[in-house]
Amino acid sequence: MKPEVADVVARERVETSETKTKRVPVWAAALLPLLLLGGLVAAIVWWDPARSLQSEGVPPVERLTFQRIVLNEAGFTVTVLNDGPDPVRIAQVQIDEAYWSFESDRPGELRHLEQATLKIPYPWVVGESHIVKVLTSTGTAFEHTIPVAVETPRPDARFFGVFSLIGLYVGVIPVAIGLLWYPLVARLRRSGFDFVLALTIGLLVFLLLDGAHEGLEAADMIPGSFQGAALFGIGVIGAYLALETLGGWLRDRRTRGRAAAAAGGGFVLALLVAIGIGLHNFGEGLAIGAAFALGEATLGTLLIVGFTLHNTTEGLAIIAPLVPRVDRGPTDAGSSKPRLIDLVKLGAIGGAPTIAGAWLGGFVYSPVWSVAFLAIGVGAIAQVVVQISRQMASDAPVARYFARGPVLAGLMAGFGVMYVTGMLIG
Repeated sequence: MKPEVADVVARERVETSETKTKRVPVWAAALLPLLLLGGLVAAIVWWDPARSLQSEGVPPVERLTFQRIVLNEAGFTVTVLNDGPDPVRIAQVQIDEAYWSFESDRPGELRHLEQATLKIPYPWVVGESHIVKVLTSTGTAFEHTIPVAVETPRPDARFFGVFSLIGLYVGVIPVAIGLLWYPLVARLRRSGFDFVLALTIGLLVFLLLDGAHEGLEAADMIPGSFQGAALFGIGVIGAYLALETLGGWLRDRRTRGRAAAAAGGGFVLALLVAIGIGLHNFGEGLAIGAAFALGEATLGTLLIVGFTLHNTTEGLAIIAPLVPRVDRGPTDAGSSKPRLIDLVKLGAIGGAPTIAGAWLGGFVYSPVWSVAFLAIGVGAIAQVVVQISRQMASDAPVARYFARGPVLAGLMAGFGVMYVTGMLIG
């Protein structure tokens, strides 16, 4: 066959194949693999090939996790979840090593990821420690300790007011006080300003590490089926990318906004810092409300003072990007001085989420949502750290810039301040 004829035949075959492919609807091409996969899964479940590998008499794999314990005048209301692959039947309940009667809304078997709510009429004592133990039909015991028994908050005006007041004390007011350092920062020379920006990075990196520690601890406590570590990682990456996208969008629009023009080019960065800190404080409020609801914390005066001191430095982190960067002499903040309303808005963004987090944690506690919100806060803080580092280093190599004396001193000071104030929180 001649080469020209062979090329024509090959081309016709390709065109014929493409024509046949185009005749198959897109929905059918997408649905066929899913149907085959569904059939394969159904066959595996029906024949259960793993059963033949198991010897008779092997006990089931049982894993019960405590989701929530509500304390009220009627006793305990305990919610447990079956985190294991095999069905579980709850047979008995012990409170402080004594067997106790209970009622369950699911008297039969609990399958994988099914929940049961147990009502236990136990006369608990305020301020005492209690151990709740649930025993399955196979005799396996699962227990949870209530360190300090207090009545679970109810969504009424009193508790809304209490959580709002706590949020103001530990979130809103401290951040607002920190914003008052703007006149001082605006008069610093170059070395002093570099110190303050590095101090800001030190503060934020400490918040990042603290949030990551809390998030991974929370991830380790949720049922294994929810894959806490993966959930935390996805939340961090998602928040980082979302804030990066938001920052780019705001920078594209900053010349149009009056607030951005009034506060100078650093307003967008200050806004991103406020958003990142606000997300972190939301997770902090969530932890406060949840700890109070679960009877695992007593919010005494020392704890509130610790949170207040710890969060006051966050206001400094917000206002630092608002000051124009200069190479020599004191900064003249006259024309670029932000308006009071701008500072109020930034303070509200950074501090007010503490109140919302306390409400959500106190009234609608969920360990899975706790991990998700802590991850979002960590991702947001990480993105803000990167943004400020870019602004500081400018065209200079980052490593060389951060090796300068004032910058290193600022980083260490930021770590030190957060570490010392964090000791009061415990």
